[in-house]
Amino acid sequence: MLIQFNFKNFRSFREEVTLDLSATKMTEFSKRVVTIGSEKILPVAAIYGANASGKSNIYSAFEYMAEYVVDSFKYGDEEEKFEEYRPTPFLFDSTSADAESSFEVYFTIPGDKNEKTYNYGFCVDQEGVTEEWLNSKAKTARKYSTVFYRGNSDSELDLSGLPKNSRDNIKIALEKQVLIASLGAKLKISKCKAIRDWFLTNEFADFGDPVTNFFLSRRLPRGFVDDKNVQQKVVEYFASFDEHIKDFRVEKVPSDGESKEEKYKINALHKKIDSDEMAEIPLGAESAGTLKMFALYPELQEVLEKGSVFFIDELNARLHPLLVRNFLLTFLNPNINVNHAQLVFTTHDTWQLSNQLLRRDEIWFVEKDDRGVSTLYSLADFVDEDGVRIRKDESYEKNYLIGKYGAIPTLKSIDMFKGAGCPGDIGSAPTEVERRD
Repeated sequence: MLIQFNFKNFRSFREEVTLDLSATKMTEFSKRVVTIGSEKILPVAAIYGANASGKSNIYSAFEYMAEYVVDSFKYGDEEEKFEEYRPTPFLFDSTSADAESSFEVYFTIPGDKNEKTYNYGFCVDQEGVTEEWLNSKAKTARKYSTVFYRGNSDSELDLSGLPKNSRDNIKIALEKQVLIASLGAKLKISKCKAIRDWFLTNEFADFGDPVTNFFLSRRLPRGFVDDKNVQQKVVEYFASFDEHIKDFRVEKVPSDGESKEEKYKINALHKKIDSDEMAEIPLGAESAGTLKMFALYPELQEVLEKGSVFFIDELNARLHPLLVRNFLLTFLNPNINVNHAQLVFTTHDTWQLSNQLLRRDEIWFVEKDDRGVSTLYSLADFVDEDGVRIRKDESYEKNYLIGKYGAIPTLKSIDMFKGAGCPGDIGSAPTEVERRD
């Protein structure tokens, strides 16, 4: 499970920020807190904020870290790839624009009977990796022990926590753009592979990106094409919010000879209202919300089975608030979420901002100041102007919308059309138009 994610100097976040999924000492919804080793961890983090506040940059920072860990071993041979994949620092001051960006996680690995906690991170600038570290802590230990550490020079390389026969291979093959975790996994070093695989099993869905939306909606659940049982599970999944889809018919599309990729035509089957026959509708003709839920299914299946982390940007887009709530409850219910999967999502949906659904330490806000600098803070840590912390019986939604917690848009009248041939009051009809009730 993800315990904590720290990053610095990435896009709109200039200073170091922390997304902390460790549970604070509060009484609400205590049964959903997961205890692993000495850690108490939350299953959900909901991130709120105005448009352009930087919410999506938290998603992007974690995705960047994951992709760099998985793929960086490629960049040593093809430096132009690294040039394309350098991190984007905070660009609105000269110091930060040239400084390194840092990324760090604290986490546990699913299925680890020893319940170890890991701390992994790295710093990277416009030329390559400047620092990287991996530490681990046993269940009963108070301090972390070093697995490996790498600084900005050859003399700052400590591989003492890795097998002796692997150290020379890393020293020979390691290049400035490459992470030890990535290279070590490629070299089949188990400790490095465990770190790489943790990042690899986490899932991402960006519903604010039309291109991602397009491809996600075309990803099929594992076994969907050939296994009728899988199709029936998807029908049951749909039945949790829409009982109209009764079945699917999958048909392979003949290859055009150029592409080796197999393509399929999927029809959703609906029962006709006047008979027991079925009407077929191409899946692509279903509503945008239905397609989004179909797109979410494969990742949801994976994270629930593996106990990994699901990052979703704009979870509420095209979904009814009650459907979003039902999706959240999948992660919040220990009887369903038996492998301790986690959901981290950004949203504008204040229906979920409720003391009947979320703990205060599961609610986060992003705010951007007039210099373009974003900050991240939790409702559990929020202190009002009188120095008083938020109570668990407050109306979170109401207080957020009236600006008590910050992280809302500053609105001005949209008056740029005034005097441009538009009626002075758009809400009223010209006097000569006869109204008919």
